[in-house]
Amino acid sequence: MAAASSCRLYLVTPPLSAVDLDAFAPRFAAALAAGDVASALARVAPAAAGEAKRILQRLVELAAPRDVATLVENDARLAARAGADGAHVAGVGAELAEALASLHPQRIVGAGGLRSRDDAMTAGEAGADYVMFGEPRRDGFTPPLAETVARTEWWAQIFETPCVAFADALEAVAPLRAAGADFVALGDAVWRAPSAAAAIAQAQALLARATD
Repeated sequence: MAAASSCRLYLVTPPLSAVDLDAFAPRFAAALAAGDVASALARVAPAAAGEAKRILQRLVELAAPRDVATLVENDARLAARAGADGAHVAGVGAELAEALASLHPQRIVGAGGLRSRDDAMTAGEAGADYVMFGEPRRDGFTPPLAETVARTEWWAQIFETPCVAFADALEAVAPLRAAGADFVALGDAVWRAPSAAAAIAQAQALLARATD
């Protein structure tokens, strides 16, 4: 996933089961059509592990025609089996090393769940295609926007590896773009909106204003 000259959007799906798929797929397709979406991180609900390949293949089918890269959360093997474009791995431990070894250079490997600047630098030095800051943790805690802005500014000023900054609300899009993010990630800010497409269109407009 190469950084563009202007900031692009990165979608993060809710944890999905096969039961959710028929209702979610049209919203996902509409969101992809509403803005300049570079990538989508597909998340599978813990109880739906046996349905993961089917879920992912459906999302890949919707994303591929629009040149949107589909990434799998924390499962490099599943990414390859489902025909996804890569994996997004939490942390800088064995899972990141395994993903890099098995997926590079044909597929993307991103790193998130980075608790410290040292973790981010370790991920970049290991060869991650991007680092992500500010995404919700597994316990539900989301870092304050000021912290994500500061981390993004620090990274953008020093490193060439692209940076994805997570926006927990649409109002965070412009500050994160201004901080130097190559991609702004959106999750519940899109999926909990009355219209996913309208939320993406609004985010796209905010990105455009931030670059003026």
